[in-house]
Amino acid sequence: MNINKKIYAGKTKDLYALTNGNILLVFKDDVTGVDGVIDPGANTVIGQVEGKGRKSLAMTDYFFKRIHAAQIPTHQVQVDLEKGTMEVRRAEPLGKDLKGGGGLEFVCRTRPWGSFIRRYQQYIRDVEQKLDYLVEITLKDDERGDPLINDDSLVALGLVSPEHLAEAKDITRRVCRIVEADLQSKGLTLIDMKIEIGLVAGKIVVIDEISADAMRVMDAGGEVLEHATVYEKLIG
Repeated sequence: MNINKKIYAGKTKDLYALTNGNILLVFKDDVTGVDGVIDPGANTVIGQVEGKGRKSLAMTDYFFKRIHAAQIPTHQVQVDLEKGTMEVRRAEPLGKDLKGGGGLEFVCRTRPWGSFIRRYQQYIRDVEQKLDYLVEITLKDDERGDPLINDDSLVALGLVSPEHLAEAKDITRRVCRIVEADLQSKGLTLIDMKIEIGLVAGKIVVIDEISADAMRVMDAGGEVLEHATVYEKLIG
């Protein structure tokens, strides 16, 4: 594997261009949070947890295999768990802006939690109510706090076609159901999760990662689990 150059430094992963045209994702031990409290939904890196990057990669490989079995494509090519790297096909993220940045995150919710409650608290009848795999879409824009954007705005701004949008939302729900069922088999509850979706050769695929870095998981006692605990339940 021949690395050409580093093309992006993210909060939890660095990206390198490979000479074969693919991309190498290097998973890092960095964690995000607010006021010193780890939160996978936050935009600020607050420190590192040793081994966290490899665990995120292992979970991603685990779930990618699950969704591949359900005929949902990803950009994954191969994984090296020892090195903490994943080779992927080069993808164009849905919603990528004209300046080459940004993209979209697709959030699937099974119940009210976090920012959803803060936004709609007075309208929520019961925090235990089911949200039936509600999909929300946010712009990947740290400076603006990853704002929500609705379907009509996405299409009006030319960020995504109606066809790709419908397919992406359907895949988001399918992935959420697969992850939820897998966690349920281990006595865990999926609260919400987010994925990224892109185009490879014009076809919709799941990109980036699916790990505890991008989901909230609760145990039977109602406690939201830390990254390492979800890893141990799934893989350890």
